[in-house]
Amino acid sequence: MALYQVLYWKDIPAQVAAQLDGGFQGSRMTEVLSVDPDHLKGRHLKKAVEMLRGGGVVVYPTDTIYGLGCDITNKEAIERVRRIKGRDRKKPMSFVCSDLVNISRYAHVSKFSYRILKRFLPGAYTFVLPATKETPRILQTKQKTVGVRIPDHPLTLALVGKLGNPIISTSATAANPSKTTTRIATIARDRLTSLANSSPVSPTWPSSP
Repeated sequence: MALYQVLYWKDIPAQVAAQLDGGFQGSRMTEVLSVDPDHLKGRHLKKAVEMLRGGGVVVYPTDTIYGLGCDITNKEAIERVRRIKGRDRKKPMSFVCSDLVNISRYAHVSKFSYRILKRFLPGAYTFVLPATKETPRILQTKQKTVGVRIPDHPLTLALVGKLGNPIISTSATAANPSKTTTRIATIARDRLTSLANSSPVSPTWPSSP
């Protein structure tokens, strides 16, 4: 049976700055975890969750593209994601929630919004809603809104559910092709694209992050 794939950087919390300037050795810094879709409580999923809790960054499949993410309650991890992508701090990132109840903790959901969310989620949509005080400011726009998702993918939902917190949802591509971080995004993309041949998810790569 085909397996879901999760890629994570083992050493990036301590060495990310040096690696961004001096090159990226994918074989040394990354590990691929294969998760059986029929056993979403296995040791590899647990390992990915432990890594997230420790401030790590993962590349994970969704119902649309491969996402780059971390625990939204860890500010240092969010900064790592920004550095990996070369993303401007003025551009907030959306995040994945486990269900509608989880969304309501981080966003104000009116009755009308709830009906829309219930109709289209889980699914390939990101909804922009007013943020609550629970949402880290680094993830809010100037208008104090936030982008939230519930992808229609069992591994993504299992990862968020097991973690107990939402995770960042941004595409696993570089925000600025001129930056050295492109090396990291390219390696992640190439590695995951090759893995997709044996995975139930066939990722698409957006023209913009």
